[in-house]
Amino acid sequence: MLRRHELSGERLVDEDVGLGGIRHHAAPVCSPRSTAQRSAPELVLCDGRMSSTMEPMTRADSAGDDAPPFRVSFVCTGNICRSPMAEVVLRAHAERAGLGDRLAIESAATGDWHVGEPADRRTIDALDRAGYDGRHHRARQFEATDFPRLDLVVAFDRGQARILRNWAPGAAEQEKVRMLLEFGPDSAELQDVPDPYYSDEPMFDRVLEMIERSTSALFRQLAPALRQGNR
Repeated sequence: MLRRHELSGERLVDEDVGLGGIRHHAAPVCSPRSTAQRSAPELVLCDGRMSSTMEPMTRADSAGDDAPPFRVSFVCTGNICRSPMAEVVLRAHAERAGLGDRLAIESAATGDWHVGEPADRRTIDALDRAGYDGRHHRARQFEATDFPRLDLVVAFDRGQARILRNWAPGAAEQEKVRMLLEFGPDSAELQDVPDPYYSDEPMFDRVLEMIERSTSALFRQLAPALRQGNR
């Protein structure tokens, strides 16, 4: 059985293979919108405005070998379902592309219910079926003091985004908060990644597919600037 994580590096970046072998090709790329992040690339967000060509990303500052990694935190409600999936998937992209040292990836929760716990068993199983390893995860709660060290904070639904922006100490930190689906092909139809916690295993697989598509699109946007920083 073909496992998505076992694809070659180029194919892993350019397209995702969903359940049943259905390929989800590279997401359409949308109008550029700059962010107020430290040495951050200009992210191409999908706000429903589609364009036909990829605009290259560049770092705001020239990046050398000693440039700090680009720091991303995925934040969901409990840090046991959606955000661990995205963390594992983005890390797989970075490592397969040889950019693991250029991206610092983590995940967290808006709530404290599951702090210290592993990912939900159904999350681990869904990741395993797709060829990823989610067994080493431990949940933590996001803190307002995390904002200064992060370049991008990715939420999965509008409620989480509102909470995070309310916690942000200033406008620059609020600008770091983005919705995951802004980066991917589902943005024209959907805004929120559904929480699979109260559902069944097939729902975890479907949520992982959604997360893979948007996380892959996010990595495609980050990769050129990250490679520039490796020169």
